[in-house]
Amino acid sequence: MSGINQTGLGIKEFFFVGFPQFQDQGSRNYLFAVFLTVYLLILLGNLLIVLVFILDESLHTPMYMLICSLAILDMVIPSVTLPRTLALFLFDSRVISFAGCFTQMVLYLGVGTAESFLLTLMAYDRYMAICNPLHYPNIMSNSFVLKLIFCCWLGGLLVPMVPLTLTVRLLYCGPNEVLHCFCDYSAVLRLACTNTALTSYVALAIGLAVLLIPLFFILLSYVRIIRSVLQVAGPEGRRKAFSTCATHLLVISVFILTAVSVYISYRVLGVSTDARILAAMVQNVLPPLLNPVIYCLRTKEIRDSLLKTLRKTKILPGRL
Repeated sequence: MSGINQTGLGIKEFFFVGFPQFQDQGSRNYLFAVFLTVYLLILLGNLLIVLVFILDESLHTPMYMLICSLAILDMVIPSVTLPRTLALFLFDSRVISFAGCFTQMVLYLGVGTAESFLLTLMAYDRYMAICNPLHYPNIMSNSFVLKLIFCCWLGGLLVPMVPLTLTVRLLYCGPNEVLHCFCDYSAVLRLACTNTALTSYVALAIGLAVLLIPLFFILLSYVRIIRSVLQVAGPEGRRKAFSTCATHLLVISVFILTAVSVYISYRVLGVSTDARILAAMVQNVLPPLLNPVIYCLRTKEIRDSLLKTLRKTKILPGRL
């Protein structure tokens, strides 16, 4: 391709292939419409949660601070990849510079790792609130939770630096066609024309650790929450607890297990490229789309605050 530097120093840009089976303009228009709609819904739902949190001081508590931080991450994650993906579908814009590709990769892995850490923190917060209610106000103060949220963001940006540093130092001399809709780490790594075994194993180990260790602690927290609820709650309380825990774990599982599947699929022969790309796109957009409903709109305090805010702004009448 034209992005290959003939001086031997490596390639200067990458070309996105997109979905190999959907290269005609009609299919790309359909994909554009679907993902644009999903993206707008993600932005609308999560931005609404952030605005409600800012406007209602009664929500300035640890649990809602965590939910607000999750909403911000859920807007950032698809914003890192979807604008370029939408340009690919609509305008056939396939070129991205070498620096731009690795910048996208840093941001995508960073915010994804931060969300994995934040989901673990949210599960721990619920565990403390339900299983240790007397100690909860003293331990989970607003200032302490803000520090923990900052650590999640900082850890998210620092942890991927090891595999990314190893990857960016490799030689890329062609081909430069990324079999994906954005700069997915494994898809780009496969384009290196030097030995990538060490880099690949380091990245796989860190990636699985970032996903599976948080999943273990999340499951442990919810098991203890359910056990605690079973000991004190009546049938209705148990039903609500099981319903809430099940929906939370469903979205968390989609986010984490889909990412694990994508990581592993590159090391399994015969996996369809289209299926791999679709799984990555689902992991990219489905949790941010569902999180506002699962964590927020099903929470009575946020629903009431949202209705109050809409009435103040005259979007809704004073009485429904």
